[in-house]
Amino acid sequence: MAPATLLFFLIFVQSANALNTRRSELQLGFYNSTCPDVEQIVHDVVRNRHFLDPTIAAGLIRLHFHDCFVRGCDASILLDETPSGEPVEKVSVANGYTLHGIEVIDTIKSIIESFCPGTVSCADILAFAARDAAVLAGLQHYPVPSGRRDGTVSRAVETLDLPGPFATVEQLTRNFAKKGFSQSEMVVLSGAHSIGGAHCPSFSGRLYNYTAALPQDPTIETVHAEYLKTKCPDPRTTAAEALEAQKVNFIPAAGTSLDGSYYAEMQMGKGLLASDQVLMTERRTRTVVERMAADRSKWARKFAKAMSKMGLVEVLTGDQGEVRRDCRLVN
Repeated sequence: MAPATLLFFLIFVQSANALNTRRSELQLGFYNSTCPDVEQIVHDVVRNRHFLDPTIAAGLIRLHFHDCFVRGCDASILLDETPSGEPVEKVSVANGYTLHGIEVIDTIKSIIESFCPGTVSCADILAFAARDAAVLAGLQHYPVPSGRRDGTVSRAVETLDLPGPFATVEQLTRNFAKKGFSQSEMVVLSGAHSIGGAHCPSFSGRLYNYTAALPQDPTIETVHAEYLKTKCPDPRTTAAEALEAQKVNFIPAAGTSLDGSYYAEMQMGKGLLASDQVLMTERRTRTVVERMAADRSKWARKFAKAMSKMGLVEVLTGDQGEVRRDCRLVN
């Protein structure tokens, strides 16, 4: 092995070992002696909010995903500002006005701080809350190890790591691979779009002047495209504010159950985002879509496993980062 290649290999192995060490420092029951009621508190707050607003499930799952895919699961998405003064993740184009659920994390953190001050990280709270949201939306309960620490950096520019609504299969596969996920796991996690929705700017480009030769994206089922046009008028003639205010379900059948119905809708050409429907255009991803559509219970098991894995992405542990007293501010 050439010296340069050997050096790269050693650096790669060291980095992988460091990542595995950080993951191994997470533990089930991490707070058993320091804050034993933490998971019950999280569950109670999320359950109560879900009773009033079932859409909170999609919001919390998305919040966790958008956090973990930028700088790892360190609650950086919750920060209003940092000492650097840079624009933070939550104000980026990828997040902006579309985040839903931060106030739930604020409530949980406030309660936990009254019982166990300076003990439970915002990153762990977010991981617990996303799990409980998924369970309330219909998944089986799955364990979430804890011991994450909170980051002190949040940069809007780094949200470019997030998969975009017009991403191709190749781009999606590359985005997820950077975080340690296979293409199959990427398709499984996309099933989160069985609930929730997106605002018009995320998909209206598929409906009007798609290309010079095509008036709309040909992968959209025709009747569904006409329905979407009633929700999102041509952006050339509608004020941006009106478009931003409009939100449409990811799939026509979307309710409040995280049940994998997403996959059957993809097969009918009724995916809202280009990055959803594009999964049907490539043989390998289409095969996974077909398998998940045929066996929703199998999807549910795989989704819970993938969600658990997502909570391990680039975590901070030990003496890294901090435990924030306020999830919106560094200490």
